[in-house]
Amino acid sequence: MTITAVTALPLRGATPDGGWAQGYDLDEELHTLIRVDADSGITGWGSCFTSGALVSAALALLRPYLIGESALEPERVSETLLQSTFWQGRGGTVAHAISGVDIALWDILGKATDQPVARLLGGCYRDKIKPYASILFAEPPVLRQRLEAVLESGFKAVKIGWSGFGRVSGGYDNRLIETARQTVGDEVEIFVDAGGSEQFWPHGYKWALQTSKMLADYGVGWFEEALPPDDIDGFCKLREHAPLPITSGEVLVRRQSFLPWIERGAVDILQPDTTKCGGLSEARKIAWAAYDHNIGFVSHGWNTAIGLAADLALAAALPTSRYVEYITPAAYIDQLVKIPWKLDSDGFLPIPMAPGLGIEVDEEALGRFT
Repeated sequence: MTITAVTALPLRGATPDGGWAQGYDLDEELHTLIRVDADSGITGWGSCFTSGALVSAALALLRPYLIGESALEPERVSETLLQSTFWQGRGGTVAHAISGVDIALWDILGKATDQPVARLLGGCYRDKIKPYASILFAEPPVLRQRLEAVLESGFKAVKIGWSGFGRVSGGYDNRLIETARQTVGDEVEIFVDAGGSEQFWPHGYKWALQTSKMLADYGVGWFEEALPPDDIDGFCKLREHAPLPITSGEVLVRRQSFLPWIERGAVDILQPDTTKCGGLSEARKIAWAAYDHNIGFVSHGWNTAIGLAADLALAAALPTSRYVEYITPAAYIDQLVKIPWKLDSDGFLPIPMAPGLGIEVDEEALGRFT
């Protein structure tokens, strides 16, 4: 079974609700789907966290290595792509596009063998997992409304990030977290993402340490991206002295970039983005290296339905997974699949066990977003 076509499908908000309900223009491109077709008639779907023009350019580079290649060997094909584009890629757009191709090839392999990707990745340690609703900070009254909607949707965990947090004052940050805890109560888990990967992030180690103490006072479960993504020394110090778990890793690409973070123990929880770091093949290697060093692993996923399905498959195949990120509300997640995602009464999300990624893309809905 060989690859006959590889197509980029940029997602753009083409309906009144757009792709994301928080903070983005309708026409802003953040994600591109990748469709891989095999000569058997099987189609695989992947997703990358990169705009369409960049992915299309990367696929022009990658396509000669793909057409005619086996559609049933995702790990070998993806590693060949990474090695063959070493001088023109080694990260960035090219690796992001390879991520989408890799996910699509795993989808094809699962469909061809009539097996869920989770099983092909090594076996299923679980059949459900707790999703955390991922939302953006806002002024306290708006934040309260967003959190109430999260609770109404059945989530038992929430991550709040970016926007005003860390960008106004310590007192304002405290009000935001106080609002969140008062709204969700003590039984719902809260995680906080400062967004230190934002350009020109102004804070350093001492701000992060002081803020971590405030977050711990409210029972926050982890502190994400508290420092710029290249400040590995700062993260090492912060992990040692902060009173709550420290997480990072969403902008790193390729397993080699993660090794210093793992070997130096820079974080409590590593958070690669499967749609950026090299796909499921690469994310699995990173996850097992973290596991061998007693470091947690939670996929970063500001995502699409295809990216979420990939994260769920990986979470099922790892021994100690506890969470998966779930953007809400998000049309690119909720409207791109024929069978909508549904949380159970305990706030857990069943992991799809149908062949491949276990989802069926709604092509009519896809047409509204591409």
